[in-house]
Amino acid sequence: MNTLYDSDSFAVVHLRHDEPQAAGVAQDAPLLARHGFEIVDKRSGKEIYLDGLWAEMFQQRIAAWQENTPTQEEVENTLEGYATLAQTPVALH
Repeated sequence: MNTLYDSDSFAVVHLRHDEPQAAGVAQDAPLLARHGFEIVDKRSGKEIYLDGLWAEMFQQRIAAWQENTPTQEEVENTLEGYATLAQTPVALH
């Protein structure tokens, strides 16, 4: 799990299926089938998990950002678009 972005409004985490189990997680816990991205809208307290084609498209967006560094406003506007799809309340474990 890698935090890619963290601001007052959003957090983005990349979850990889090939990473070793995190500390405190049972060794027989199921592994992710594929990588994905969790986008948390801190303002609404909701999150969305992107996997499959959505994750691939988001990965392409990240690659484009690495080529041409966006402003924080551009990043936040993009994340805002994804956040409109968020339905799942954030739960702390």
